[in-house]
Amino acid sequence: MTEPTEPGSGLKVRLAEELRAAMKAQEKVRLGALRMLTASVKNREVELRHPLDDDEFVEVATREVKRRREAIDAYEQAGRPDRADLEREEQRVLETYIPAGLSEAEVDALIEHAVTTSNAAGPGDLGKVMGLVMSKAKGRVDGKAVQVKVRERLSG
Repeated sequence: MTEPTEPGSGLKVRLAEELRAAMKAQEKVRLGALRMLTASVKNREVELRHPLDDDEFVEVATREVKRRREAIDAYEQAGRPDRADLEREEQRVLETYIPAGLSEAEVDALIEHAVTTSNAAGPGDLGKVMGLVMSKAKGRVDGKAVQVKVRERLSG
């Protein structure tokens, strides 16, 4: 395999290879999802004015997965299961580019550690605890779900 000519991430190289493979195999849904991810990555590079590293790439992929989840909800509410299924397929393709999510026990442990280290005493310390948890969980857990758990922990 040849070395990439520009600095950047191994994930970008993988994306380019999978894009070519999807074109050759004529996998329309996979190809569409990979093209959208490629466009999002390029847009983010233009925004930041440098090639993305793997962490930045994962942020973009995570954002795209979140968009698919929102679209699935919207299509289901609109009574369009066909479109929701298409979005689900795209989501599965994109999820291969993000790290595995944390288990409930791992999230709970992160919250406990954050509460202890920040000396959080009540609901007013939500932001402090959330900042600590999310910096460690980085893209591997849903922020809304963590916020609910932190609120419960700080109020009880």
